[in-house]
Amino acid sequence: MINKKENRLQFHIVPPHGLLNDPNGLSYFNGKHHVFYQWNQNGTTHQNKSWGHVSSEDFIKWETHPPALEPGDWFDKDGCYSGSAVIDQEKMYLFYTGNVRNERGERESYQCLATSEDGIHFIKQGPILEQPKGYTAHVRDPKVWQDETGLWNMVLGAQTLKEKGTALLYQSNNLIDWNLVKDIGETLPSMGYMWECPDFITLEDDQVFLYCPQGSEIDRQPNENLYQSGYIIRNVLEDDTCKQQSSKFQKVDYGFEFYAPQTYQDSTNRTILYGWLGLMDPEVEKTFPSVKDGYIHALTIPRLLEVVRGKLIQKPLPELKKLRTEESLIYENRQEIDLQLPTLQNEIECHWKKIENVQIHIRKEVELSYDAVKQEITITRTNWKTQMIEKRIAQLDQPMHHLQIFMEHSSLEFFVNEGEKVFSMRYVAEESEKGFQIKQIGTRNNTITIWPLQTIDGILS
Repeated sequence: MINKKENRLQFHIVPPHGLLNDPNGLSYFNGKHHVFYQWNQNGTTHQNKSWGHVSSEDFIKWETHPPALEPGDWFDKDGCYSGSAVIDQEKMYLFYTGNVRNERGERESYQCLATSEDGIHFIKQGPILEQPKGYTAHVRDPKVWQDETGLWNMVLGAQTLKEKGTALLYQSNNLIDWNLVKDIGETLPSMGYMWECPDFITLEDDQVFLYCPQGSEIDRQPNENLYQSGYIIRNVLEDDTCKQQSSKFQKVDYGFEFYAPQTYQDSTNRTILYGWLGLMDPEVEKTFPSVKDGYIHALTIPRLLEVVRGKLIQKPLPELKKLRTEESLIYENRQEIDLQLPTLQNEIECHWKKIENVQIHIRKEVELSYDAVKQEITITRTNWKTQMIEKRIAQLDQPMHHLQIFMEHSSLEFFVNEGEKVFSMRYVAEESEKGFQIKQIGTRNNTITIWPLQTIDGILS
């Protein structure tokens, strides 16, 4: 069980203690990548949210900073909820939702601003928006960006008075004064009772709207997550069409634990995504082994985004190759492999020229299988609370020819066909179990490479 410090995740962002959830304020400032996250410093429940803060020059070694935002003012006394960051005139601006419970126990939400000259110490400026009419107090998670004309845009997750999920678009010339422009949800398919963590990105000629609809029909289907994270490739901000317009909701991630993705652009204009590697059923969450050690959850590894043939493609950030040790294990043209892994931090890469069926077993707890006839990936695991077998399934657009796995002591991220489909998950295995097996049928010209990864404990406590 994960009850030792050395069994904390090593190359993922994890909290020094307490509960971590949504990535916030992703940005590049003063030569460093800044990652903020929702953080309960006082326990492993979803309360008292502040903004944890780490930064890195290379995505490998991370420095922990004091919390950027902590609840306490009248407009955020019950939590500094999710938001984003932008850089303007050598200053960092944090936009976030202040959560308040009034004397009657009713929810109030305030969209707030904090600023910093150095990216470390922040001064709260207070609320910058009025509560929009026609919507409940479930208005939150501001994502701000600047368009090609220099205009600042903000998209907010919201709920109508009829309890339907939607998103609101605001615009500003100065990051202080904002005007409500439109309700984005009016032109998109109706999904669920609340849209969280909206994001809007442009990848070459394609506009991608990411969001997390809660209470959708997908949530109620068997073998689905508690809430969904997905995207639509469509220009939701304007009425004209984009290169590959589509109103079809597509999942960002097909695994067991993934939620609240957020993106940013780095100094070379790459679009990078982080997600929360942790959304769980509340009763299952309480029994995750690390809870007894006073912490829970992590962020995914950083992912590089692009759009190919109307699909959002996610690839592990190339900088992560620096985690590889020099001693790799290479297996060529083998129908079966059965070995004990050298460490519990590994990158595993598989190439196939042709494949019919394959089964991969990891530490006797996780299985990936591929059915060439159905062109279908199935991943199963044992639920650590119920001991029941759970599964997630995804259909591929083309035969499987490439698989990249980032493995840690209790996390797995699978990138299929160079990011066509991604599965993120947590799992629990016996400490001494390091087994890794592959059985392949009808394959030729296959290569399996295993890189043990550095144990860096990169997040300083």
